[in-house]
Amino acid sequence: MTLQTEQQGNGNGMPEGAELEKQIADRHRRGAIWLATFQVSLILAIVILTALLFNIINQSFGLVAMENAVDPRQLVALQVEGQMIAAPNTTASEDDTALANAIAADPNAIGFFGYAYYQNRQDALRALAVNGVEPNSATANDGSYELARPLFLYAPATVLETKPQVASFLDFYLANVNNAIDDVGYFAVDQETLDRQVNALRSAVGGELTSVNEGDIKVTGSSTVYPLTVHMANLFNQAGFSGEITVENTGTNAGYVALCPDKDADIANASRAIVRQEIAACSKAKRTPVEFRVGTDAIAIVVSKENSFLDNVTTDQLQQIFTGADLWSDVDPAWPAEPIVRYIPSMDSGTLDFFVEDVYADVKLADLPKEALMAVLESTASAGVMRRLENDQPFAERSQANLYELVVERVVEPAVVASWNLLPSIFNRADIETSIFASNPDAELTFHSWINRNFLTSTQSSVPEQAGVRTAILGSLWVILITLLFAVPVGIGAAVYLEEYAAHGRLNQILQTNIDNLAGVPSIIYGILGLAIFVRFLEQMTSGKAFGFADPTTANGRTIVSAGLTLGLLVLPIIIINAQEAIRAVPQSLREAGYGLGATKWQVVRTHVLANALPGILTGTILAMSRAVGETAPLIVIGASTFITVDPNGPFSKFTVMPMQIYQWT
Repeated sequence: MTLQTEQQGNGNGMPEGAELEKQIADRHRRGAIWLATFQVSLILAIVILTALLFNIINQSFGLVAMENAVDPRQLVALQVEGQMIAAPNTTASEDDTALANAIAADPNAIGFFGYAYYQNRQDALRALAVNGVEPNSATANDGSYELARPLFLYAPATVLETKPQVASFLDFYLANVNNAIDDVGYFAVDQETLDRQVNALRSAVGGELTSVNEGDIKVTGSSTVYPLTVHMANLFNQAGFSGEITVENTGTNAGYVALCPDKDADIANASRAIVRQEIAACSKAKRTPVEFRVGTDAIAIVVSKENSFLDNVTTDQLQQIFTGADLWSDVDPAWPAEPIVRYIPSMDSGTLDFFVEDVYADVKLADLPKEALMAVLESTASAGVMRRLENDQPFAERSQANLYELVVERVVEPAVVASWNLLPSIFNRADIETSIFASNPDAELTFHSWINRNFLTSTQSSVPEQAGVRTAILGSLWVILITLLFAVPVGIGAAVYLEEYAAHGRLNQILQTNIDNLAGVPSIIYGILGLAIFVRFLEQMTSGKAFGFADPTTANGRTIVSAGLTLGLLVLPIIIINAQEAIRAVPQSLREAGYGLGATKWQVVRTHVLANALPGILTGTILAMSRAVGETAPLIVIGASTFITVDPNGPFSKFTVMPMQIYQWT
């Protein structure tokens, strides 16, 4: 009995003793291995996801160097000057005397001159305070008077060391400029500032200055400083200098370029201080510019002595006076309801440029009205480009924002010179600035986020930082809407017919086989089918011509309707098959119960079959629409636009979709 029990115990398949302990140890070991594998996999997954997230962040933010083909501020200035000249009751002339006499004779007149000229006509004219600050030498030099700007000279330290005649000329300039500046009409700087600059000059040459009466000197740059430098050059020649002094009027920006990158000038005239980009360019050229402030320019806003209502104006009021309002009361109700009579310099005047630059400094290109942006576009774009843009969307229908985007793309033409990821942008900014400004002095370096709100709300653009996906998103929504409206009713209806109404005979089997086969047809084949049927054969309908919704001369079948119908054919087999499976899953007992209560065939299908099959039908529809959203090949075949800046506004519009946008960018 005991032997039998022992044999039964050994024969039950359960390990005992050492064998049991070994098996438990093996299981613990395998469990530990699997646990370690899971933990390592989890850690690796976290590391990979962290690295992926870091990579996304690192590439989504960083410094971008931009360079414009045309400065937007120049476009704004030209438009503002044009508006000023074209304003009613406006006289523009280079004859300051005629302008001053006309202003003096009319109490409703207003104008502006250089402060030097105003000083000669103080007997008949009165200067207005701007933002509560009177124009005079003190307010102009300390910067509190807003219509004033400092005047500078810049010379490289290496030039001062190697060309003593340049240092000698600058020493003469600084010693005599305050005595001569009234002859040119600018404000003198204080003597303390001049003394500091003389010390800076001596430090640059390494000691005392020596008088040199021969050699060549080349000065270029600002048109504002130009007359003062010419005057000082003449005085230097009269003082005994026998060398040649060449003074060129090229503009401040060109002066800086000639001074450093081109090394073509000894001295640069400048009506603004040198900026970081230009300093970097000088550093690359191994030229350290030494700054000398030599005066201050200012504009006086003047009215007649007989004017009794104007003493002070703000910059906002000046903008309204010269480009917005017709009557004085339009600017301020307390002023008389009399026409504003304007007397201003002509378009060729530097005074007008100075006035617009200061008074309209807050006006950006994006702030210009639709008409002004249209004028900019017409003056720069070719006739062919204008016709093509008009065909894409009539200019009369375009918004101000859309015209602004066109001006930026076609006229300003900003280009990304270089870009950097987040890490170098944070830790190597100084090196980046030095390198980019040395090679591209006009570039603008900004911190840019590639993922932002504008990315979703902007249209396509040839400028990367302005490109967006709005048009593609709208196109995708339109196409999917057409696909839904076509494929869902037809697909569900076909499934109901095949499962509930059609006889299960030979014809039904053939239809079912074809539907199953169509579900496996490549997408590109549907694109060819859509091109043949919807784009070509049914062009009159899919283009909108048959319904009067399109221009017969430019319309074609490559529209949202064609795309939606093509994708509808593509997903139709998927919807039919999924709907059939959902209908088959409805118990037969539900149908029989409906019939037993006297319901008709359609009532049973509608209230019992479709109601219970709805979750499965919706699942199939969602899967089908997911495939349709991601399709690219059939849309390429039927002619979806790869680049379009006009949003679709109806089923007969040209379009692009998100997969096309992604395909194009990658």
